[in-house]
Amino acid sequence: MTSRRRVAVWVSNDLNFDQRVAKTCQTLQEAGWEPHLVGRNMSGSEPYSGPFSAERLTLRSHSGVRFYAEIQGAFWQWIRSNGRAFDAIWCNDLDTLAPAVAWGKLPVMYDSHEYFTEAAGLTGHPFKKALWGILERWAFAKLPCMITVNESIAEAYRSTYGMDVRVVRNMPRRQPRPMVEGRQAFLEHSVPVDLPIALMQGAYMDRDRGTAEAVAALPDMKGVRLVLVGAGVEWEEARNAMDHPRFEGRLHCIPKLPFERLRVLTASADVGLSLDKSGHGNYEMSLPNKLFDFMHAGLPMVVTARKEVAAIVRAHGLGEVVEDASPSALIEAVKSVLATDKSSWSEALRKASDQFHWGVDEPQILATVDTCLKAHLAKSQNG
Repeated sequence: MTSRRRVAVWVSNDLNFDQRVAKTCQTLQEAGWEPHLVGRNMSGSEPYSGPFSAERLTLRSHSGVRFYAEIQGAFWQWIRSNGRAFDAIWCNDLDTLAPAVAWGKLPVMYDSHEYFTEAAGLTGHPFKKALWGILERWAFAKLPCMITVNESIAEAYRSTYGMDVRVVRNMPRRQPRPMVEGRQAFLEHSVPVDLPIALMQGAYMDRDRGTAEAVAALPDMKGVRLVLVGAGVEWEEARNAMDHPRFEGRLHCIPKLPFERLRVLTASADVGLSLDKSGHGNYEMSLPNKLFDFMHAGLPMVVTARKEVAAIVRAHGLGEVVEDASPSALIEAVKSVLATDKSSWSEALRKASDQFHWGVDEPQILATVDTCLKAHLAKSQNG
């Protein structure tokens, strides 16, 4: 029996909440690969509980220039020590790519989860952006192809680099909707279920993701509870303000949850919120997984008019689209969604979930693996 080929899967997070990486690893495993994940220890990281072998790098810095320099060095040391035990490397996002490409002894597959050089953290920082751009150009010149999360970002990369870019959207695997009765999932987090619940979720609720706007709208969004599930600076600010009288006890903050528990919570809500603002190229072209999580949970939604998100919501009748996340616009949109019984949204959401699921784009992962293996073999044969 032929032994399984080993692929090192690199990420810069702590592995526990990255559903895209988990689904990719499952796809690779089903195709005969043995994934081994390499992430990093973060503040408050729980032990990794996934189905694959994994390890974490321990760094001194966790943000800024020092972090990015240190993680490059850590991956470089890791590949020099461990690379000969593997048959390929799968890199997730630009902050993991350079060491694998520089080592050059294994096929490198690359999945960009965002338009990295247009990320919010680089807006207004031209020098940092230029450095990442230089690194990106150098690394991309050595790749036969890459994957990203939607067609808008793929086209931006194609036009900039003239390379083969495949699309694998952040969609869930097909499975039955969670069965929910009595909204017990919210009660378990001490969230009363006496009012309709607007749910916003995100592993990193940072600036310009719309969390602050949803919180600002809540005092005048009478008769609705707002539940924020995740982490990040605006999640922390909301948690610190929960007891303010203006919220009348209707603001609730729940830390990040494992995907299966989050699915049940999502299916128990009344309206989902996806409110990215347009100030960053990465957000403007984003297609966040929460859109598909809402869809598969049967949850109608209110979204801001980001190109990819708005197109799906409008085309399939999944909720309301607002041009901006102003309190007045959010209040009216949430009111409009709640005015229609949730069951009336169900058929449109079910049909959409039949069209948008992991299996639709999954073949692009296997095609990318095949292309990268062939390109590496050809390079080796040519010297």
